[in-house]
Amino acid sequence: MSPDIGSLAPALACVGSAVLVAPPSAGRRRFERLFARTRHARKTLSRWGIRVVPPAMIFGALLAGPGVSVAAVLVTATVVFRRRRARMTRLRIADSAQLLDGLDAVIGELRVGAHPSAAAQVAAAETAGEVARAFAVSAARSRLGGSGAEGLRRPGTAVAREFACVAAAWQLAERHGLALAELLAAARLDLLGRKRFRDRTRAALAGARATATVLALLPLLGIGLGQLMGASPLRVLFLSPAGTVLLPLGSALTCAGLLWADAITDRALR
Repeated sequence: MSPDIGSLAPALACVGSAVLVAPPSAGRRRFERLFARTRHARKTLSRWGIRVVPPAMIFGALLAGPGVSVAAVLVTATVVFRRRRARMTRLRIADSAQLLDGLDAVIGELRVGAHPSAAAQVAAAETAGEVARAFAVSAARSRLGGSGAEGLRRPGTAVAREFACVAAAWQLAERHGLALAELLAAARLDLLGRKRFRDRTRAALAGARATATVLALLPLLGIGLGQLMGASPLRVLFLSPAGTVLLPLGSALTCAGLLWADAITDRALR
């Protein structure tokens, strides 16, 4: 007769509990300690700004050969650099809008008779991100009898230049007893004009950026056409000795062209 499942349930439950509470073997403990140390070392190096290359990438580079490895490194570095620059541009646009909103709140509060610390606190509540932190620090400094302008100096941020302009106007009002609302209104008007100019210039340069990207991708189109025609450019680039030089050289020229085009268009936006 087959055993009753109901009678085996307590025994299976006991076996499962024993497996769960059983201590790990010595080999497993050594394995876990090794990986824990590796993770700790990678986190420490990341805090120092040092990126650790995964072993799989090193193994893949050894299999691909020096030419392909150098080309891959160049292309990857260019893509990462351009994505980081685009992210900084988006952050600067967002923070510029937040700073204009914060200045609008500060000016409105000052014109109804509020203290600069209270006005900065209102601006901190109505904004977000780095702008909110800057106005919160400025409000705390003003409340404690210090200089509210020093709290608005935020070097290393995406809108450090705009913060410096506002801080200069604030410091001028503190030093000479001028009307803070009027000086901040003038600074806001200047920042608004600069923002509108950058927006118009960025829209005008969109075609140039797209053209540079298309020109950078034309070599890939040529390689594809050559492969369809039977010229086997992929074999030359990846398997021949000449490809060890030609592939990194072509990648370097393409990446340099993209970065050069970005530098030219970014200079027009300053």
